[in-house]
Amino acid sequence: MRSSNERFKKKNSNSKIAILIPAYNEEKYIKGVVKGCFKYRLDVVIIDDGSIDNTMDAVISIPIPKNFKIILIKHSKNFGKGQSLKTGFSYIVKNNYTGVITIDADGQHKTSEIKDFLKVIDKENPDLIIGSRLGHTKNMPFIRLATNVFTSWVISNIAGIKVSDVQSGFRYISTKVVKNIKLETKSFDTESEIIVQASWLGYNIKNISISTIYNKNFVSYVNPAIDTIKFFKLVFNS
Repeated sequence: MRSSNERFKKKNSNSKIAILIPAYNEEKYIKGVVKGCFKYRLDVVIIDDGSIDNTMDAVISIPIPKNFKIILIKHSKNFGKGQSLKTGFSYIVKNNYTGVITIDADGQHKTSEIKDFLKVIDKENPDLIIGSRLGHTKNMPFIRLATNVFTSWVISNIAGIKVSDVQSGFRYISTKVVKNIKLETKSFDTESEIIVQASWLGYNIKNISISTIYNKNFVSYVNPAIDTIKFFKLVFNS
């Protein structure tokens, strides 16, 4: 039996989608994330955002299957997740990909659910797909849940379209969206900015349910005070 990704490629032979993984100090989990992407036979673009641990070594040590491509781009210092996404988007555009699936490097997302994005792309060809964790909140810390619900409500009202989880890093973005939005942010607020701009430009946005995984000793690089200020700056500038 052919895999869902093989069927996807057969039906859309002209499509060229990459997987983009922004990473900062993720030596513990990034190897498993990258290996989990192998079965889709899609190019993987990794942006190491100035990690000071062994993230780079972990990636380099991965045995790469034949005819599989990993592109590793390293920032000279830590610029923030938003800048990592922009660096990745620039690579996507320059190398003529049709779209990109972004997934976090910290193991919070199931790579097995990439197939769900591919199915929606195959059937509906949307411009932006947001993976929503809010249907699976059992293990989500309360403060994270409350923040997600609040920011999603605010951004949904600004964008004029219901988006369940605006902070989710697991999403699909078509290259035409990447080309036409003009991102001003450089941190975690970039993910919200993408949604607002894509909505205002009339792009087709879909929500799909994804799982939520919080590994033991999970470390968040979100700064509650600073990133909240950045979020409200984005809101007031929209």
